[in-house]
Amino acid sequence: MQKNDIFEIEIIDMGVGGEGIGKHDGMTFFIKDAVMGDVVEAKVTKLKKNYGYARVEKIIKPSSDRVELECSIAKKCGGCQIQQVSYQRQLKFKEDKVINNLKRIGNFSDEEISKVIEPVVGMEEPFRYRNKAQYPVGLDKEGKIVTGFYAQRTHSIIPIENNDCKLGTPENARILDLIKEYMQENSVKPYDEVKKKGLVRHILIRKGFDTNQIMVCIIINGNKLPHSEKLIEKLETVEGITSISININKENTNVILGKETVVLWGEPYIKDYITLNNVKRDEQGNISFEKTDTKVGYQISAQSFFQVNPQQTEKLYSLALDYAGLKGEESVWDLYCGIGTISLFLANKAKNVYGVEIVEQAIEDAKRNAKLNNIENSKFFVGKAEDIISEFYKTNAIDKSAQDKMQGKKESVETTVEESVETKAEVSVDAQMMKPDVIVVDPPRKGCDNLCLDTMLKMAPPKIVYVSCDSATLARDLRYLCDGGYELKKVCPVDQFAQTTHVETVVGLQRVNY
Repeated sequence: MQKNDIFEIEIIDMGVGGEGIGKHDGMTFFIKDAVMGDVVEAKVTKLKKNYGYARVEKIIKPSSDRVELECSIAKKCGGCQIQQVSYQRQLKFKEDKVINNLKRIGNFSDEEISKVIEPVVGMEEPFRYRNKAQYPVGLDKEGKIVTGFYAQRTHSIIPIENNDCKLGTPENARILDLIKEYMQENSVKPYDEVKKKGLVRHILIRKGFDTNQIMVCIIINGNKLPHSEKLIEKLETVEGITSISININKENTNVILGKETVVLWGEPYIKDYITLNNVKRDEQGNISFEKTDTKVGYQISAQSFFQVNPQQTEKLYSLALDYAGLKGEESVWDLYCGIGTISLFLANKAKNVYGVEIVEQAIEDAKRNAKLNNIENSKFFVGKAEDIISEFYKTNAIDKSAQDKMQGKKESVETTVEESVETKAEVSVDAQMMKPDVIVVDPPRKGCDNLCLDTMLKMAPPKIVYVSCDSATLARDLRYLCDGGYELKKVCPVDQFAQTTHVETVVGLQRVNY
């Protein structure tokens, strides 16, 4: 076969990126936009020795799992990789993805997995769920200002039809229209990545689903936004607008946000709430959620990490709380705690919670959120999770006199975290911090650092709860923890990102022979 050849193929599987997989003339082909069960006419785009890539030219026989696209640009945009797949099949794909990674990367057996896997937790309505969107700004071929999303693996902006992404909130379209009007009327230019000229790089919009508060942040390649009062005048007409700010990013980088955010109007944050749920299981093991009267409130700044799907976040964190099995007397470490989203959930059920996060602003937010909720049993530390807990453990494991004081004269002593931990703040240490009952980790996509995993094994809590946004690095880390003396008790995929290939997973581990 050669590039640009056209051939007929049946799609028999789905790849990790949502692409269809089929075989033709002894070769495996990965075919974008194809659905398992389709029979398609495909065009070769790239050939390797034993496999190739192709794109759909014509659907000869559609799969029973194929659905009509909700969005006209879904095939071009990099955001929704599997929007053409029925939602139930999306859920099955994500559950299979987690299981396959546990087998392939984690080396867990079918028997081990079957004992612990819980049914994937899906959404009632898999559109309009994102509380945050970041839109790049540029010019089209006619020189008109456009906003949209980058096409997959490129920085070419695909303009959104009517500025309305079906995953975002309806207000986003009007906000984008108003910002483009302001830019045109005041000759404010978009940033050009190639020429390194222009001002407006991205537009960040956040919405509190429980409060209906909206934040708009304009990321700029400069120190100020000209005629900003005219932008404020336009945005004030949008119901729910609470915060308008600029973020300064003059670096030659793909990182969207710079370090400095300046409020132009309103508050420096918006508020939102997450409600604790009781987790219910029927005789077949199916999970349901029952909302409680307990809400946790959060102040969310432009640079805060906050889960983008609040409806599923309630389920995700409620599962984490369920797996922790807290009774009220436990000491808990929450690593990679962000603005305290899981920490404050845990604090409602634990005796003490200690959160660690590398982003200083996030820790400030976490402390403020604790005060907002009248939570006094949480402490937060700035630094890399692996540095904080390893230095903490090393310092306090050696300090026998401090241990004596803990057991006898005092309930707590003061010790200083070394500079390598990236903070000079004094950490209040009590005996429970040395031997936590539960460690909760919610790391970035790359998973946990080996130093972090090693220190967790040394601290040897009876339970570990691992929340992951990447089931491949999750499987790797679970193997490490299980080889170090833990066993899997529960694994549950949660669909935080409908229409995409991404899946969150919650895992409960228990120390062997505990």
